[in-house]
Amino acid sequence: MERLPVTGVVLAGGASRRMGRDKAFLELDGRPLVRIVLDRMSRLCAEVLLVAAETPRYVDLGAPVVADRFRGVGVLGGLHAGLAAAGYELILAVGCDMPFLNLDLLRAFVGWAEGFDVAILRHGEQVEPLHGAYRRTCLPAMEAAVRSGERRIISFFPQVRVRYVSPQEVAPFDPDLRSFLNINTPEEWERVRAEWEVGRLDSGLGQW
Repeated sequence: MERLPVTGVVLAGGASRRMGRDKAFLELDGRPLVRIVLDRMSRLCAEVLLVAAETPRYVDLGAPVVADRFRGVGVLGGLHAGLAAAGYELILAVGCDMPFLNLDLLRAFVGWAEGFDVAILRHGEQVEPLHGAYRRTCLPAMEAAVRSGERRIISFFPQVRVRYVSPQEVAPFDPDLRSFLNINTPEEWERVRAEWEVGRLDSGLGQW
């Protein structure tokens, strides 16, 4: 697969409170989730960065590790840090706990971002901030939002050009939206483990 001139940003800054342990290092087939995600993103993106609040935990994973500039503001702070450090104008942002990333769909998000600052999935009233694309032009609006006390991803959207992608557009790549699945609780982890095993057995080669 040809790698794109974009930066893949893997966010690993969550506290994993509901999970009870660091979900980045939960293992599937003997590999940590964060390793699986980094490997997958490196197949598509010319550059891959890992954004983390506690950088020493991740230095042995083979990807440059970027520390949050703004602490305690969640995904918004992580996106800001990734964009600020990126070597390319456009980033593809994903979570370290998203094992079913779809590279064809991520490639499509790069296309959907043409002429926009953000391209993300919206279904109903809900938006999916990860498995989306962000342009460096978002940085001033992001920083202003953080400095004004905002934590919500959508807080800076009124100041930038946003391309909302519909489930119908995503459907040819991922009709069940499983690419956007992440892990927050032990119950979700068990579901992911079961789905991973089904995918591995169906492919015979560990397709995930």
